[in-house]
This record gives sequence, structure tokens and C-alpha cells, in this order.
Amino acid sequence: MGLRESDKFGTLAIHAGTHIDIHGSVIEPISLSTTYKQSSPAEPLGAYEYSRSSNPNRKNFEDAVAALEKGKYGLAFSSGSATTAIVVQSLPQGSHAVSIGDVYGGTHRYFTQVANNHGVDTDFTNNLIEDLPKLIKDNTKLVWLESPTNPTLKVTDIKLVSEIVKTINKDILVVVDNTFSSPYLCNPLTLGADIVVHSATKYINGHSDVVLGVLATNNEAIYERLQFLQNAVGAIPSPFDSWLAHRGLKTLHLRVTQAALSATKIAELLSASDKVIAVNYPGLPTHPDYEIVKKQHRDALGGGMISFRIKGGAEAAAKFSSSTRLFTLAESLGGIESLLEVPAVMTHGGIPKEHREASGVYDDLIRLSVGIEDVDDLLQDIKEALEAATAK
Repeated sequence: MGLRESDKFGTLAIHAGTHIDIHGSVIEPISLSTTYKQSSPAEPLGAYEYSRSSNPNRKNFEDAVAALEKGKYGLAFSSGSATTAIVVQSLPQGSHAVSIGDVYGGTHRYFTQVANNHGVDTDFTNNLIEDLPKLIKDNTKLVWLESPTNPTLKVTDIKLVSEIVKTINKDILVVVDNTFSSPYLCNPLTLGADIVVHSATKYINGHSDVVLGVLATNNEAIYERLQFLQNAVGAIPSPFDSWLAHRGLKTLHLRVTQAALSATKIAELLSASDKVIAVNYPGLPTHPDYEIVKKQHRDALGGGMISFRIKGGAEAAAKFSSSTRLFTLAESLGGIESLLEVPAVMTHGGIPKEHREASGVYDDLIRLSVGIEDVDDLLQDIKEALEAATAK
């Protein structure tokens, strides 16, 4: 029987990468074996030889993510940061990269403190559309962007960026970190990107119990190069983590939809509050990039991430973060539970103040990851924390 090209996202999420084993197991078993029998030297009985090179659980998960991202190939890694490292490691020494400035702190750290030491220099800009023609050099090999960005939720027109890059040099890789959107809201490969990457720790797994990264591409040469590095470097997820992430993926569409619907109501509440300076949420019609959201995101959903600036500076941000009942003060995002953090001193604390403030990451900025609890309870939690944080 199998899947059809016409199958929708929810059907693919449940069935892509899933295979009935010889026992008829509806849910795939966990394959913990590190090595696989061969019938004679260099002739494996099946598709697998050694688990660093490939493993049934990892392969199933990779295939599932590729299907949801409308890609041909998927590769999983031990973390989102490892995924970033492998992509950048694939560039030759002496390469140049361009990255959006408002980027995850770990990505910024990799470009500025690791990649530069093995011969890859990076320029950052907060306006890729305008600045790309000026920043691209003869040795530029990669353009990196997040959409929405972390943590100020700017949305970039991926198709337009891809067109600009490929017009200048078709060999420059366009890489999109799609972690905040997830494959359910946006598919960058259909918009001209060469590679889409995820911290699968976040929405794809969705249960805050796995650290894992994954990428997808439609380009066979890119896939083969990155697959070689996946094996050579060995930055791979365990079979159990791959199994957990694949399980989480099956409910992605349900979780992201609920988180986005709840986030919209919370963003509306924050926008109406006199205790808030500004709200960043792509699902609001008042968001400066909303027209891009409408054409780039499924059903114009804004996702489950919000950031906002609270009146009262860093002190109020800290007090708000310690006053919530349901939102847990913790790094990470995209789980079933609601989380919050203060990026300036947490996820983006390693970025120099002048650089992060140039991207809108001020000391009073709070980032919310909206979970799938009852939205009325989450709204009440936000109201009470705002009162507590701004009380005289």
C-alpha cells in the first residue's frame, strides 16, 4: 500500500519513515545493536553495517523529517549545534559566510568562536534583503538565516533571499534554520533553500526529553558530503533518542497548531497591556513582516514563540520570570509545557551587548515558548505575573 504523493501533513507525520517489522510491530522497535551480521566479508545481510554509519531508528527518523520538509534526504545529528557545525565544517578553508544578525546565541558563538578558527569568516546583518549584494564576496559559500529569528521573531522572505543569492552565485548555499516554524508551518526547501536545519530538541521532538538535530535537502551532492561528515565526525544521536524524536514528530501538527492558537491570544493580551513596551509575534497583523507570514506560513499561523519588552527594565524582566505559575523559567522551547526566559542573560548572554541590542535583544526582553496547556490558564498566569513584576 504505502504513502501517496497526495497524502497531507498529518498522514505523513504518522506514517512516513514507519515500517512494519518481521513481527508485525505497529510501532517500530528500538534497535540498540551497534553492529550487524554479514554473510561474507563486506557483504551485510541488510542495509546496515555499523550504527555510527547508520541505524534503523535514525534512518526512519531522517526519512520522516525529509518527507515533512518536502526533501529527498535527511540526516540526524547529536544536537542542533552539531548540525550547524557539520554544515559549516563542509565549507572549504578560506570560505566566507553571511548570517542574519538576530540569530540563536549558539549559532553566533559557532560562527565567531569556532568557524573562524578553521578558516571560515562570517559577516552578520539584520537586513539580508538589502545587504546581501554588498556582503557577498568571491569566496562566499553560505548564507545562513533563521525565520522567525531567535528571539525577536523577525520573518525573512526566504524565497526572495534565495533568488538574490542564486542570481549572484548559484553555488552559494542557502541554509535556513527552521526550528521556530517547524516543518508544519514552513518548508524552506520549497522556497529555494538548499538545506533546512532544525534543533529537533524543540518542536520536532516536542517533549523536552531529547537533545537532537536534523537537516533535510533535495541536493544529492550536498547530502553525500554531509553524510560523509556525519559518519566521519560521529556526531550522531542514539537509537533511543531517534526513536523518541520520531514518536514526537507524529503529533507535531497537533502541538504546533494548539501552541500557535494560544500564542495568538497571549500576544493580543500583551499588546493591550500598559505594562508592556513592545510585542514580537509574527501571527499579529500588526507585525511588520505579517505579509510575509501570510504567504510563507501555513494558514498564516505565527507559531508558539513570543517575545516582549516589559516596562521596568531588567529588574522587571527578572521579577516577571520568577512570578509565573505555569510558565517555567528555563532555556529551550517547543515542548508541550510552557517555558520562558530572559535572552540577554540566558540564551544570548554570550553575545556582546552592543551586538544583541542592535538586533533588538534588550535587557528587558522576555521570550515565551507557549505550550499546549489550557489557554485560559496561561492567560491568567501572564496577567498575574505582569501585575507582580510591575507592582510598586
